[in-house]
Formats: sequence, structure tokens, C-alpha cells
Amino acid sequence: MYAMSANVQKPQPSYCVIIPAYNESAGIIPVIEKVRKIAETVVVVDDGSTDDTSEKAKSAGAVVIRHENNLGKGASLISGFKYGSEHKYDLVITLDADGQHDPEEIPRFLDAYQRTRIPVLVGNRMWNTAGMPLLRYWTNLGMSRLLCRIMKQYLPDTQCGFRLYRCDILNYAPTGSQRFAMESEILLQLALRGFRMDSIRITTIYRGEKSRINPIMDTIRFLIMLVHFAHERKMRRTPPTA
Repeated sequence: MYAMSANVQKPQPSYCVIIPAYNESAGIIPVIEKVRKIAETVVVVDDGSTDDTSEKAKSAGAVVIRHENNLGKGASLISGFKYGSEHKYDLVITLDADGQHDPEEIPRFLDAYQRTRIPVLVGNRMWNTAGMPLLRYWTNLGMSRLLCRIMKQYLPDTQCGFRLYRCDILNYAPTGSQRFAMESEILLQLALRGFRMDSIRITTIYRGEKSRINPIMDTIRFLIMLVHFAHERKMRRTPPTA
């Protein structure tokens, strides 16, 4: 009786893949085609592109959500999370549109979730940084160490956008950031609320693409986000006055 129960497999969770995209017409189709070999539902959030990203994404079989104006990667992720929640998916997996993440590694995230039920899994490129631009390496390393110290959880690569989230916990992670800082802020918010996180080794893929991160403005936004988060954490710890 007990042996039979031990062999019962956990049901496969439902999930969709969210791809934020801004002017990714040149490479969006092969990314979607690779994802669709693994996932049934691919959601491309076109963040105000001025090219034909939306049309190409639709032609490749993706569900397309379009922002009329460029709001930032964080805003695109929020739109994708809303889609996942409204359509009752158990999980969402996020990856970038520029080909830096290998869709064939999606099963690694799903397998790890099935084994552990850890609700946040973040890709880790830092285990093998060959080919990673030096500036990006030091930026990832510095920001990851800083965030880990604040979160009191260890993630080697907090700046990686290849992630798995359990949908129901996203409601517990209010974020004020709409651009790249949002990916750091959501980890802070979830850690503050006690959710476990872990990392998944993924391939580092760089082909000389120009990063959309603005070194000055996005660093300023990151620091502003940290200040706001520190204030929120202090307010949560401060008992109300009589």
C-alpha cells in the first residue's frame, strides 16, 4: 500500500512562457519556434515596438499583448504575469527575446520545480562566464551580492531574466519599478515575505548583442528601488504607535 503511494507521480503543473520584447523583429521568430516545441502557450509582450515585432510574433504562433508606448521590461513582465494569473496557469516562465536564453533549458526549471516545489527559480549564468562581457560580469556579480545580502538568500545571478515563478505568489510581490529594476525588486519583495528561491544552471549565450540596459539611468533606478524597498521594510518592522 505504501509502496504504491510512493510511486504516484505529482501532476504536471500548467504553465505559459512570457517573452518581453522591444524591437525584436529580427530574431523573435526563431525564439518563439524553439519555445513552442516545448510549451503550448507563448505570450509575447510587445512593449511599444516601432518595428513589426507583434506581427512576426503572431505569425509564429504566439499570443501577443501590445503596449502602445514603451513602458519598460518590468511593465511587460507585469502584463505577462496578469495573463498567466487570469488564465489560471500554475507557473509562468520568463525568458528574453534576443536569443540569450536557450528555450531547450525550460525543462530544467520544470523538473526542478517538480522535485522541490520551490516557487521561484532563477537562471544562473555565473557558473560559466566564458564569453560574458566583462562589464556585464562585474555588474551581475556586484548586484547579485548586494541583493543576496539584503534578501538573506543566495542566488548567484539575480540579474538573469530566465526564471520560473509560481503564479499564486506574484500577488504577494507589489512592485513600483517598471523597467529593469523590477526584476531585482520582485526578488526582494518575495524574500521579504519568506518565499524560498533557488537557481538553475543555464548556458551563457552572447553573440555581440548590444544590451538595452542604460548603465547610468538603470543604475540610478536600481538604487532608487533599493531606497524605497529599505523604507518599506523599515515600515513593516516598525510597530504602529498607539
